[in-house]
Amino acid sequence: MKVLALCGSLRQHSRSLALLQASAILAESKFEFSIFSSLGNLPLFNPDLEHDIPAQVQALWQAIEDTDAILIASPEYAHGITGTIKNALDWLVGYMPFTGKPVAVFNPSHRAEHADAALKEILITMNAQLITEACLRIPVTACQLSAEELTNTDPYRNLISTALNAIKLRQAHSPTP
Repeated sequence: MKVLALCGSLRQHSRSLALLQASAILAESKFEFSIFSSLGNLPLFNPDLEHDIPAQVQALWQAIEDTDAILIASPEYAHGITGTIKNALDWLVGYMPFTGKPVAVFNPSHRAEHADAALKEILITMNAQLITEACLRIPVTACQLSAEELTNTDPYRNLISTALNAIKLRQAHSPTP
């Protein structure tokens, strides 16, 4: 099983990225886990480019096609989703391999709610299959733990493990194409 992670923050030391890196560490014995590191290289979505898809978008599309499930961690900016994650999703709107893909969402904030709700609404509108048991608030924005430290500290370890198990369980019960 392959899980692809998308981070809605471009910051080098993003708490959302640390959360995904911790997830990768905890997933090692469960399944293949990769973080798509080029969301910042995607051009702004422009339907005029759809006749000649940019290489960066093709790379995202291939990563989506090659994965069984997607995990998104993204902060909230001004009560909304980040431009980074919105742009990536805009490129996926008409991409059929994304349709029906199981998706989990991590809310990394201890208090933000608007972006989390908006992100889930967008994903549902795009016909993603939300894995509700894996859509969790894992409040890492108020801590300075490294990814490795998150894997050894509760409640972070338990929450991440719960989500990863839900993703694995969902995939085990999904029909194979």
